Amino acid sequence: MHFHGWLSFLITLYYKLPLKQDRTVFHTRDVDITKRLDYSYAIVVLGFSLIVSILRTFDVRVEAAKVMVSALVLALVTTHLLYINFYKLDYGLAMLLEIYDFPPYGGYFDAHSIWHLATVPLTILWWSFIRDDAEFRTSSLLKKSKTKAK
Repeated sequence: MHFHGWLSFLITLYYKLPLKQDRTVFHTRDVDITKRLDYSYAIVVLGFSLIVSILRTFDVRVEAAKVMVSALVLALVTTHLLYINFYKLDYGLAMLLEIYDFPPYGGYFDAHSIWHLATVPLTILWWSFIRDDAEFRTSSLLKKSKTKAK
């Protein structure tokens, strides 16, 4: 997402494009490639998160089962990436704040920038889960290694 933001900004500077009133903090100059990068990145992150969530929630330990779950999700993610990048970039799948867009307030904040702001608490919650899960797994492995050493 940060790569996408910087790419949009650098395109604006390189081509000396004016910052228009309809552009916001997050999308200073959306062009086709930056839109595709934005959606593609979101799909990849969600797909990876789905794989990790399924494997951890159901405590999948058999390697073959891990491969089967991962292969299924990766196939869906890959198919969707190919669809939006080479067939049709479908905005019908956009979120509520994407659909009900409004002109930028003060020239800076529109529905899309508020959507990005709303993802901050979700990111904090996700990473706190990952940290707690890693601590739990580490303590479990340490306990197992101590009992084996005795």
